[in-house]
This record gives sequence, structure tokens and C-alpha cells, in this order.
Amino acid sequence: MIYIIMGVSGCGKSSLGAFLSEKLGWPMHEGDNFHPQGNVEKMARGEPLTDKDRLPWLLKLHDVIQRERCSGSNAFVACSALTRLYRQVLLYGSQALALSSSPDQEILPPIAPDVFFVFLHGDYDLIYQRMTSRRGHYMKADLLRSQFDVLEPPLDEENVLSLDIRRSITDMAMEVERHIISLKSSPVIP
Repeated sequence: MIYIIMGVSGCGKSSLGAFLSEKLGWPMHEGDNFHPQGNVEKMARGEPLTDKDRLPWLLKLHDVIQRERCSGSNAFVACSALTRLYRQVLLYGSQALALSSSPDQEILPPIAPDVFFVFLHGDYDLIYQRMTSRRGHYMKADLLRSQFDVLEPPLDEENVLSLDIRRSITDMAMEVERHIISLKSSPVIP
């Protein structure tokens, strides 16, 4: 199983992913580490990323997810995954891009059966406050508004577990663990 921990910058994706990785022994892939240098420099200057900036990064993360899925591994991936298209690219790679540009094409399913999104959501002011107090991250707090502006919260049909970031990391991790246990105990549907 792959759990993509998603949400705007500063919501706690990396913290939750690291906590779960440590506790469960699953690898954690930090999406920030896959950004090309140009994206990092752009965000460090306080410039929001565009789709053109994000899509190559998302395709790299798709490759990581596919590698983990093909090996039968369990893993966590921290990635903003702000829009439905971005989540489709994470699941289906360039096939999602090809279909998105041709409205008459067949629609991809909104989910992959072994990939789940953990949507960390919270109030703009709380997240902004977190971002201004963190040190050593290239993402400027002033860019948070641009992320909220493009955010398309995932729908239930996208295999999503929504968690309010006012909860503690421990509490959110327990919720994810309960989700994992419920999936392992449910009968497999052919």
C-alpha cells in the first residue's frame, strides 16, 4: 500500500510521514527532495510554481510510487498533490496528462486500489503561523495563499482519509494506522 500524505505547504506532511515511517518501518519519500533545482530557487525567491514547473516533479514522484507498487512494498510519499490533475499524474503518470488534454478521451478511474491519499487540512492562519515559525525551508510563507488558491480538496471517490491538522501528530498517525488495519482485515473484492 502507498499512502500519499498531501496538503498545502506547512500542514505537517513531512512530520506525519516521518513519524509513521519510523513507527511502521515503511520508507518515506519526501516530495520536496524530488523538485528540480529551478523549482527550489523559484520558491526561495517567493514565486509560486506553475503547472509547467510542477508536472515534471509530479512525474518523478509517479515513478517512485510505481517502483514501490511494482515491488509490492508499502511506502509513504509526502506531496502537496493540490489538484485532481496532480493526483491523477501521481497515479497514472503521463497517461493522465494525455487524457486531460483531450476531453473526448476515456476518463481514468479516480483511484488506484492500493494507493490512498491522506489529506491534511487546516485553517490558513494556523498554517501560515506554522510556516513563519519554521526554519531552514525554502518555501516562503508568502506563497501559502497561492497554494490555497489552487487547492482542490480530494473527493471521497479518490481514496482519501481527511485529517484536521489541529490534531496531534500521534493522534493523526493512530487514525492512519486504524485505516491500514481496516484495509488489511477487509475481504479482497475481485
